[in-house]
Amino acid sequence: MPVTVRRPLLPAVLSGLLLALSFPGGPGLWPLLAVALVPLLLAVRGGSRGRAFRAGLVTGMVHFLILLYWIVIVLGHYGGLPWYLSVLALCLLALYMALYVGLFALGARMLVDTLPPSAVLWLVPAVWVGLDWLRGWLFSGFPWMDLGYALWGQPALIQVADLLGHHGVTFLLVLINALLALSLNAGPGAGGRGRLLLAAPVVLVIAVVAVYSAVRWHQVGRQMAASDRMPIGIVQGNIDQDLKWSPENQGKTVATYIDQTASLFAGGDGTRRPTLVVWPETALPFYPANSMFVEDLQRMNSRFDMALLTGAPWYEVVDQAKKKYNYFNSALLIAPTGEFIDRYSKSHLVPFGEYVPLKPLLPFLAPLVESVGDFSPGVIGRPLAWRQGRIGVLVCFESIFPAIARQWVRNGANVLVNLTNDAWYGKSSAPHHSLAMTVFRSVETRRSLVRAANTGISGFIDPLGRVVRRSGLFEPWAAAEDVVLMDGESLWVRGGHLFAPLCAGAALAAIGWSVAGRRREYV
Repeated sequence: MPVTVRRPLLPAVLSGLLLALSFPGGPGLWPLLAVALVPLLLAVRGGSRGRAFRAGLVTGMVHFLILLYWIVIVLGHYGGLPWYLSVLALCLLALYMALYVGLFALGARMLVDTLPPSAVLWLVPAVWVGLDWLRGWLFSGFPWMDLGYALWGQPALIQVADLLGHHGVTFLLVLINALLALSLNAGPGAGGRGRLLLAAPVVLVIAVVAVYSAVRWHQVGRQMAASDRMPIGIVQGNIDQDLKWSPENQGKTVATYIDQTASLFAGGDGTRRPTLVVWPETALPFYPANSMFVEDLQRMNSRFDMALLTGAPWYEVVDQAKKKYNYFNSALLIAPTGEFIDRYSKSHLVPFGEYVPLKPLLPFLAPLVESVGDFSPGVIGRPLAWRQGRIGVLVCFESIFPAIARQWVRNGANVLVNLTNDAWYGKSSAPHHSLAMTVFRSVETRRSLVRAANTGISGFIDPLGRVVRRSGLFEPWAAAEDVVLMDGESLWVRGGHLFAPLCAGAALAAIGWSVAGRRREYV
């Protein structure tokens, strides 16, 4: 008997809660993703299309209000907004994100209306992935914690990401949900044979993905064993965000980082002395070009014969007479001689964090960027080179955009480094989300990723997506590892990144055909 849902509110809420329970930073019950969307998909069958959209909207609101609660911490505690404006911003952002889930439910309803189950089965996941891709691009993009990211801690299950990216993992999860929902909704005429015919190709695809993952696990492992390695150190300063930018604390901040860096050269842990040490985003809370503390860095580099890659603000003079400058959130590479040998400036800035879109129309949000400067975007060029390392730098939330990591690899990077300052998130789920998304950049590109955060989570991720070593939150930490340097381009880098936009195109075409077909019925 098909399942009939007369009141979609409870199933919609249930789907939202199951999604929220699946993600890291909370319970992290990732197996729930295999069934989380089933209540919603059951609820959209029958009734009006408007009802389906509203059900999706409810699911999205429940999920994203829980997932993104840390926005209140960022805007309220660190951004200086009153609590009611912070909560309002959370609700507006959750509503925006929920619109995509509403559109997914509407799209699924339209497909169910006009297409056979065998087509719906594959198009429903395409709708979800296509909307994820759109959300990651529209209005500069906010691809925060797509479904596939919840499997970050199961590296053996996500190796297909080097073929189809994290969107491929999401597609498989939604595919399982669609199969279960269609099986429950199959009419009495379907019988066991009909369900078997529906399930067989899904089981086959999952089996093929499992075999592919196992084969790639061993192949990449052998490539890692044969690859060059470079000893790299990470220092997590754990500098209080409320004190970081005060002038009287700048010397203390630099001394803290220098002392922790020195601990990496004390020996005793069996690790080679690092030839490169990485400090986090804006570890230097001043403009290095004209600071007296740069001499301390130069002495440190010379003493330990190391290069330093550190985050720091930077500026360029546009018009000295008019006192016009461009400011950048940068990563600086400093040689053992103390020379500034290379720099990358963050190319994808945080809206309302590092700049205010449509600033003249939104003057009340200007305080959000006053403490860090109103930055200009940089450009992704050649990787930063040191010894045998060709470094692609991801500053802060650039790590959540697959295209940026891909561009670095296309430009020749053999290792990725993520400099971030997650102190803005407090002790919330957001740092765990940020780490989870970063893991997929390693698998997609088959590159090691070195992550240096001000307060955590710092660590080393290998090209299989395994977190080799990691810090805790809000603790000083320093560690070094021999980091694998991989060359070559994964299939995802070469062309697999097109999987998500192809899903969007297929879903749009199918829905368009569905709408046109219904119109012809009434002519």
